Amino acid sequence: MQPDALRTFIPIRIAVLTVSDTRTVADDKSGQTLADRIIDAGHILAARDIVADDRDKIRDQVLAWSQDKAIDVVITTGGTGFTGRDVTPDALEPLFEKRMDGFSEVFHRISYDKIGTSTIQSRATGGLVNATFVFVLPGSPGACRDAWDGIIKPQLDYRHMPCNFVEIMPRLDEHLKRGAEPTHKVY
Repeated sequence: MQPDALRTFIPIRIAVLTVSDTRTVADDKSGQTLADRIIDAGHILAARDIVADDRDKIRDQVLAWSQDKAIDVVITTGGTGFTGRDVTPDALEPLFEKRMDGFSEVFHRISYDKIGTSTIQSRATGGLVNATFVFVLPGSPGACRDAWDGIIKPQLDYRHMPCNFVEIMPRLDEHLKRGAEPTHKVY
């Protein structure tokens, strides 16, 4: 799909969280891949951090960012596999107000074209936390490139048609504005 030339690009504020017991900012290739792509696309890198493969630390950081009015989107990288320390989806999926099932499906479709059946070793997922889009990506630079280039970048471009996430962002918290109780557990 080609962007609608009549629409103006709207920069989005994005936070990147690397989940790893061993990475530092100096050797965090996946986090850097995302940071570079966010900036190159014209968006704002609002925050970047690294936390250990620990459910509480992952959940706490994403919750804090989701409550920060200066952050529109959170992208995590790492911890989506099946080993004992891979707990990112386990930490975040219980927080989702709404799941983004299509994200995982499209991610696996794109990934399958590049790495074949090895894509089933990822539990990439996405959803809304406190009306903030959260994308949970594998910890490889290739997976981050595939997810950003093939899914996230177009959906975070207001010019992308026939629809995109930017145009619905103002309505994500409608249930709160009407005074209704949230349908999710607030931590």
